[in-house]
Order: sequence, then C-alpha cells, then structure tokens
Amino acid sequence: MSEPVRIAIDAMGGDFGPEVIVPGAALALAKRPQARFLLCGDQVRINPELAKFPALKGASEVIHTEVAVKMSDKPSVALRAGRRNSSMWLALDAVRHGAADVAVSAGNTGALMAMAKICLHMMPQVERPAIAARWPTQRGESIVLDLGASIGADAQHLVSLAIMGAAMTRIVLGIERPSIGLLNIGVEEVKGLEEVRTAARLLREFESPTWHYLGFVEGDDIGKGTVDVVVTEGFTGNIALKAAEGTARQISRYLREAMSHDWRSKLGYLLAKPAFEALREKMDPRRSNGGLFLGLEGLVIKSHGGTDSQGFAEALDVGYTSAQSRLIDKIREELVRMSEPTPDNAALAAIS
Repeated sequence: MSEPVRIAIDAMGGDFGPEVIVPGAALALAKRPQARFLLCGDQVRINPELAKFPALKGASEVIHTEVAVKMSDKPSVALRAGRRNSSMWLALDAVRHGAADVAVSAGNTGALMAMAKICLHMMPQVERPAIAARWPTQRGESIVLDLGASIGADAQHLVSLAIMGAAMTRIVLGIERPSIGLLNIGVEEVKGLEEVRTAARLLREFESPTWHYLGFVEGDDIGKGTVDVVVTEGFTGNIALKAAEGTARQISRYLREAMSHDWRSKLGYLLAKPAFEALREKMDPRRSNGGLFLGLEGLVIKSHGGTDSQGFAEALDVGYTSAQSRLIDKIREELVRMSEPTPDNAALAAIS
C-alpha cells in the first residue's frame, strides 16, 4: 500500500469558504482514499460541514484560526495581517515543516503567491515562480505557463519555465516526452523579442531525453494542441487565458440564444441535446481547475476562487497526483542536470 498523501487546505479561501471546500475534499477522498487532509481555518464554520461527511472527518484534522485572507486584499495587506496566523499561511507552513505534502487554496492569488515565496522560498535555479495549468485543446490537453505569476521574462526564465512545464506534463498528463513551444507573434525564427529568440536557440541546442523543443507557436496553436507545453511570460499568458475564458462564455451565450430563438430551434436543441451535453462537458472549466505554482521549494495548488465543490475536488486531485509523483524532486533534478556544464548544454549552463 502506498504512503498517504497529506494535503493542507486553506479552508477559508475562495468565494464560499468551507461550504464548498469541505464537500470538495469529500469528493476528492472518494476518488483518493489514501489522502489525508489538514483543514486550516475557523472551526466554527468547518466543523458543521465536516460533520456531514463521516469518512472525511476520519481522514482530516482541523487547524483552527479565525484569521482569513480576503479575496480583495492586496498582497502587502495580506502579508501584514495574515503572515503566520491566517488559514492560507498555515496551509503553506504545513508544507514547509513537512506536516503536509502539498497546499491547496482557492484564495487570493496575489496573496498566495507572496506568502508562498516567503514561506517556501524559490528553487536556486529559478528566479520567479510561475502559474501552470491544464488547457483544453483539440487533441486533449496541454500545459500552459506562465499564466500571470509575474510580468516579463528573460531567456533564462523562459528556459526554466519550459523545463518545469515539461516535468508537470509528464506527471499530470502522462506524456512521456512532451513537446515544447514558445509563444510568439510568428513561427519564423527571426520574429519576436530578443529574449524569446535567445530562449528558442538554447532549447533548440539542448537535446533532452525527457522533452523536445518544437519551435515557436502562435496564439491559435494553443487551442489546436500543436505542442504539449506552451511557454510564455505571465503578462501574455494571463491575457491569453482571460481571452479564451471570455470567448468560451461568449460562444456558450450565443448557443443558448440561438437554441431558444423559436420553436424550430428548441426542437433542434432537443434532437441535438447529447451533442450539446458533450460540448458542455468538454468546455467545463472545472475539468481543468488547479494551477500549480512552479519554481517553489514546495507544492502549492491554486484553485479558481469561484469554483464549486466538484471543481475544488479537481484541484485537490492535481495536488494529490503531483505530490504522489514527486513532482518537485523531478523538477529539481532536471534543473540541476541542465545547469551542469556538458557538451550538450554548455550554452544553458553559461546563463544559469
């Protein structure tokens, strides 16, 4: 029997707190019976929810605190008010001290990132963390990063993102040797910012048994699934994410309006209902909930703040899989390997 995976949860995070977080943990436990949970937050709100799920109660411990980071708090405010005593900090601190293997929060993204950097620290080879998440495509799913952890990136940071994204793809998507693409304004090698072109050259020159660099990709390649890992800096990645989410909502609204226009449209909807249900399932944002904060000396998963219990269970499952597969150790090993001077990676070692 494998060792249990211990998951520390910011039970007060997100738009709904324990009312969504606790049922989500119950769903996750049903799928992963080996999971164990540390629920950090106000026991007055947590315990009544926990009482509804006897199996979860037996697999959980409540770490009480009345301090919670608000979704509207600026990171600086959250650090002053919630450092060392908020539900968010306690979940991260459990990972730092080895009481948990992964921390999961649906709370304030900026606050979570700031606290995680201070509490868990960065890997030596990585300057800044990145948010990486699954992205539905025509071929299945890809990993896209960075989705907004930081703005701007030099060549070294882009290379680090590629390495971490490839490791995540192997663990989360089960792709043995993922393909990597750098998001650019064109596929021609002469296009794009100097930092992007330099990163492309470095990735192209290094032959890795665990990933292969395919080249530049454009915005429409993300949805096509042209590559398994799409690498970009956080400003561009966040815009791409929000644009895709907005487009999905727009298409959904157009379909609803079209299908309710008149009796013929309603009849057509009834006949095509199975197809529309399949489309809704594929576009359901809960299926891809759970972004990883990569580059930290510890596993941190960010769930959408407005998610429901099923969506939060998906984020917990990402955390479970990542911890069980030793994702942090594998990223660290890959970063160390690429920083060692060899004939294959002399250029990469020079910028490390």
